[in-house]
Amino acid sequence: MKIESACTSILVGKNASIDGTTMIARNDDTFHVLSPHRFYMHPAWKGEKALKVKSPLNGFEAPLPENGYRYNAVPNVDTAAEGDYEESGINEKNVAMSATESTYGNERALAFDPLVVDGLDEDLMVNMVLPFIESARHGVEYLGQLIKQYGSPAGNSVLFSDKDNVWYMEIVTGHHWVAQRIPDDAYAVAANQVAIQQVDFEDADNFIWSEGLQEFVEAHQLNPDKAGFNFRHIFGTMNEKDRHYNTPRVWYAHHILNPETPETPESAELPFIMRTDHLITREDIAYILGSHYNETRFDPLGHGSEADKRRYRPIGLNRTQNSHILQVRNGAEAIMWLNIGIPTYSPYVPFYCNAEDTDPSYNQTPMTFDVDKDSAYWLHRELGMLVESHYSHFIQQNRDYLTKLNQRFRMHIAKTDAATAELSGTELTEALTAANYQLVAMVKAETKQQIASMVMQGLELSQLTFNMDKNL
Repeated sequence: MKIESACTSILVGKNASIDGTTMIARNDDTFHVLSPHRFYMHPAWKGEKALKVKSPLNGFEAPLPENGYRYNAVPNVDTAAEGDYEESGINEKNVAMSATESTYGNERALAFDPLVVDGLDEDLMVNMVLPFIESARHGVEYLGQLIKQYGSPAGNSVLFSDKDNVWYMEIVTGHHWVAQRIPDDAYAVAANQVAIQQVDFEDADNFIWSEGLQEFVEAHQLNPDKAGFNFRHIFGTMNEKDRHYNTPRVWYAHHILNPETPETPESAELPFIMRTDHLITREDIAYILGSHYNETRFDPLGHGSEADKRRYRPIGLNRTQNSHILQVRNGAEAIMWLNIGIPTYSPYVPFYCNAEDTDPSYNQTPMTFDVDKDSAYWLHRELGMLVESHYSHFIQQNRDYLTKLNQRFRMHIAKTDAATAELSGTELTEALTAANYQLVAMVKAETKQQIASMVMQGLELSQLTFNMDKNL
């Protein structure tokens, strides 16, 4: 069974990004270090009347509509035992979805609307929503209706985007939720706490909520504030775990994007909607998702005291099974930047989503490491293990490797965009599929070269050595 430990999410409006694209991003973190994932393309379907999904975890079962759009996803390998957990993808209508950010409602609210044990949980949420939605807002509304019908067995937050809109939806009890549209010129970060603050029930363009939400809060006297409707205060938690496990991650993201931010790592009132004095790049997001309080005394790989280095839970983890940046571009094909290794050490590889399938090294992940296989999941985990095992020796080489790949990724996208500008339909899909395959081959070769180099260098770093001239 896959147990969610914690994730970190970043959402960026189109006018806050450097190229006018919307971006939603998240680390998919699990309880266990090894929980193999694969990346595949689910084909569209039409007229299939007997389709249904069933969870091996809580017994949830539901029919699927007979028509569904093509979409990509990053599920578990052992779905029979661990559930699907498709996690993230972009459908053929260029709607992106990432599910979920584990979120925890407080006992006051849950006492009156308990979680539904056999309801719709994260393991089937992408399956039940992404193939059927045509916009980000539609995604919120569609999922909201499913939660009304089936209930939720856990607190879950879900990210949606299209070329114009970014939405963040927080499901906090068995049936109640709020979604907020991220302003075009803003960004937001969430890390396993209820994040949404003041809800404006007069602004239906930027807020959507569950039926009867206001009445529920009033009937059960859940609002601790004298004025306003602060969703975080009403439904969220503010405890010691939050101050050491959750809020520091949000603080560090703000620290990177807004270095002058006055808040502290343990602040209970970190703002949800944020703006910067510069435009946000895809590299900014990748850096944050792989970060570990770099250049602060809290860095587990740094030089602070042992107490400080273990004080806060970092964003990038060895338990991150995949990290993704879903980029929906206006006037160009949507791209899924997928990091299927440890995000601190591995690249975010750009995949065009208008594709027929994915390379076998991504869609055929074995459950255990096999040195003879070309599995992307295991290849990048091997790389991360080597870098961290001799961190001071290999970190600069690793940074150079990532920098080189990032440059080549940008060149690849520019070249592919230009080469396919006049194509459409099946011809375009085939060309973009081929481009994805070409890029995977290049990344695989570069990564194997890095691994070989580090193994050879590592053999020189053994403590079981003796130099006669130096030691006598």
